[in-house]
Amino acid sequence: MRVEGWSVDSRTLRPGELFFALKGPRYDGHDFVLEALARGAVAAVVAREVPGAEARLLRVGDVQQALEAAARWARSRFPGRVVAVTGSAGKTTTKDLIAALLASALTVGKTEGNLNNQVGVPLSVLRLPEQAQAAVLEIAMNHPGEIRRLAELVRPYVGVVTNVGHAHIGFFNSLEEVALAKRELIEALPPDGVAVLNADDPRVAAFQHVHRGPVITFGLSPSAMVRAEEARWGAEGSQFRVGKVRFESSLPGLHGIMNVLAALAVARWFGLEWEDLVEPVRRFQAGAKRGRCFRHNGVTVLDDCYNANPEAVRAMLATLVRTPARRRAAVLGEMLELGSFTEALHRQVGREAAQFGVDLLVGVRGAARYMVEEAVRAGLPEQAALFFEEPAEAGRALRSLLEAGDAVLFKASRGVALEKALEEWMAGGGSAKVH
Repeated sequence: MRVEGWSVDSRTLRPGELFFALKGPRYDGHDFVLEALARGAVAAVVAREVPGAEARLLRVGDVQQALEAAARWARSRFPGRVVAVTGSAGKTTTKDLIAALLASALTVGKTEGNLNNQVGVPLSVLRLPEQAQAAVLEIAMNHPGEIRRLAELVRPYVGVVTNVGHAHIGFFNSLEEVALAKRELIEALPPDGVAVLNADDPRVAAFQHVHRGPVITFGLSPSAMVRAEEARWGAEGSQFRVGKVRFESSLPGLHGIMNVLAALAVARWFGLEWEDLVEPVRRFQAGAKRGRCFRHNGVTVLDDCYNANPEAVRAMLATLVRTPARRRAAVLGEMLELGSFTEALHRQVGREAAQFGVDLLVGVRGAARYMVEEAVRAGLPEQAALFFEEPAEAGRALRSLLEAGDAVLFKASRGVALEKALEEWMAGGGSAKVH
């Protein structure tokens, strides 16, 4: 049996791939085995019999463990250096940046999209090009021990930690516990492995004391080894200097600079020269819904719909208020997985929105109502603080609220699907008013 690839989704399976019938909280892959085989799967890895497919089943005790075992086999055959990236925010952009910079000189494999969990990481390892000189993999977590388990599978030589924030804090009791979970990546490095750490985040910078091997720090602080100086940033990108070399990036905000610095630190360790990285940094574009800036009918739009946590929202609010505009609006959806911290953190964001001086705050879904309430308490006029339960409803309202010359930020957790608000607003022609 010749396996041409690996799949856990019968809808996207290609002929020749091996199908793993994983059981999740909503679906059981065993229910889709016949469909996978009909689409051309060479066989299916299953934990129970599937009538009508007996001849093409590989029976195992646990399909997840079989997937991980296959990934460990693939990792043992991979000859290149592996870079693993984790953090509360910026993982995917930083991973993509590192891969883009390394690809200017090396053959590189990487995590596609954000396949960064217990299913996505093994799949990413299985799909690495066998002869790649380097791989860049993203590792996420929402429980203690998850990064350790995935890092043992990935066996990274370089570990990058972008930051520690409130993302997924609903599964923890404090930020200190989140930091300990992120630290698992550094603890998994070999003795001569390289830790690449955010010097501007005290919790991350402290990780250098648990790693005996080489450490590279990045940031704006004087202690950073890869340091941005003369930095300027806004919605449409940034300019800064590292040593004697000047860089320009299209990534928005100060947090965009931090993503670039992390990638530069890794690329420099791989032996690339600063001067050779200027053009790859300049060319790099953020992924869809990950901070892209564009104009629609005279309105400057910051589309950061993909995900959100309190620190990431604060960073984008700081970027929004730097944007030249007649008025500045923030359309902020609910932030998920905050547990018992949900109300307090949404209120904090609402208070910060008012303090930043936004002219209009639109909260979307669930706990976002706390943002709106707190923004009014902090001084935002009631008529400038609105709440909608549905993204599309918010989008329709924006048609009469936004005008040419305004700037607007869209940001929320993935589960909110805030892009529906953006799409609904744009479908109505966006802004047609001109002053």
